[in-house]
Amino acid sequence: MKIFQHVSDLGDLRTALAEAAEVKRDRYQWQHLGRNKTALLIFFNNSLRTRLSTQKAAVNLGMNVIVLDVNQGAWKLETERGVIMDGDKSEHLLEAIPVMGSYCDIIGVRSFARFESRQDDYEEKILNQFIRYSGRPVFFMESATVHPLQAFADLITIAENSLTPVPSPKERGVYSSEADMIATNNGNHSPLLGRGAGGEAIKVVMTWAPHPRALPQAVPNSFAEWMIAAANSVTPPQRGVGGGLAIDFVITHPEGYELDPQFVQGARVEYDQMKAFEGADFVYAKNWSCPGVTRPEDYGKVLHDYHTMMDWCVSARQMAVTNDAHFMHCLPVRRNMIVTDDVIEGPRSLVIPEAANREISAQVVLKRMLESL
Repeated sequence: MKIFQHVSDLGDLRTALAEAAEVKRDRYQWQHLGRNKTALLIFFNNSLRTRLSTQKAAVNLGMNVIVLDVNQGAWKLETERGVIMDGDKSEHLLEAIPVMGSYCDIIGVRSFARFESRQDDYEEKILNQFIRYSGRPVFFMESATVHPLQAFADLITIAENSLTPVPSPKERGVYSSEADMIATNNGNHSPLLGRGAGGEAIKVVMTWAPHPRALPQAVPNSFAEWMIAAANSVTPPQRGVGGGLAIDFVITHPEGYELDPQFVQGARVEYDQMKAFEGADFVYAKNWSCPGVTRPEDYGKVLHDYHTMMDWCVSARQMAVTNDAHFMHCLPVRRNMIVTDDVIEGPRSLVIPEAANREISAQVVLKRMLESL
């Protein structure tokens, strides 16, 4: 694997989840892969979980790690061609990138949306320059539009907390694919994917929640992309021998916050949050600013005064209509805006195990990149 940006880069999800389970059982068995190899982690923005989990994952694999905070200790970087560099930016990204590549074997980059140009953000102008000019495998630690390490960790967390495991291919006496056979023969078949207590699909709801600032769409974009891929990559149990996670994925948000079709791929949108929550097994809360799909002129804006939207904050009121749902959030979270104290501290909250799984998702990705060198 040379690039990690989308769920499709990971290949078969059942195999990836089985690999994640194996990594979790013994994080240190692949240290030979990273010996004398260096991971360069480049941060254009602040980070806690991404920085710590990715560093830990690299160390688990025996790698050396260099962390560069671009805005704290490096020269200010110009990113545009044709600019007369007579301001406060001393170095151009087109020189900096190949220099960075000369000091490492794998590069991870974190660079948020700037909200200056939807086209620039959605074309991933910064990350694509690293892919083009670094000469190294590049993985996205969060970009203008995606956060695949978070979404992979989210999927692992849902897999581990599915209500009723679907029988493995070995238990069914059949294999639906080569990936099933490999995973089972290695003894690593993931509990993913399961189904609701009555054998029905697991209902996963991603809900918008209020926030005082304009936030990128990277997390909701990736969560939607990965949930849809998980639902499409297996045959729901009621349809035959494929087995797996039958997901009923629903997105709920106020009008104007419609996500880009390339990520949601026609997923069901319900503008009535309470209706969307009915019977949910997992609730994933996240704020995002206007994606500019139905309102291009408002890209990157907060469409309402958050004080008028506080009924979207996930509380006991919403959770009461779910199927005793697990609560999820990528963190950091603004309490009593995104979610109330009682919900995030409750017994069905998965925010800490979800954060812990960031180490596992990063290690699977780094392991595969090392194997491709």
